[in-house]
Amino acid sequence: MKTLHVHKVIEKDSEIHLTNLPYKKGQQVEITVQPEPVEKEVSRPLTARQLLNSGLIGIWKDRTDIQDSVAYARMLREKAQRSRDF
Repeated sequence: MKTLHVHKVIEKDSEIHLTNLPYKKGQQVEITVQPEPVEKEVSRPLTARQLLNSGLIGIWKDRTDIQDSVAYARMLREKAQRSRDF
């Protein structure tokens, strides 16, 4: 049995329309649908100006639960590193 691979873009939620298939009326087929893997977009590092304009600088300034933002950032990085080790 030959497998036919058809790539479609979902244009309306919950619907896929297939036409011009090489099968005849009454023939039974099995249809499996799976999303195509999304390619990761390669991002370039921000320039200093882009970083300053991004809204990230000073994002924690009004947080009352963070006393030392440098220590807090270090803790977040270490926590993220440990979670990737598993």
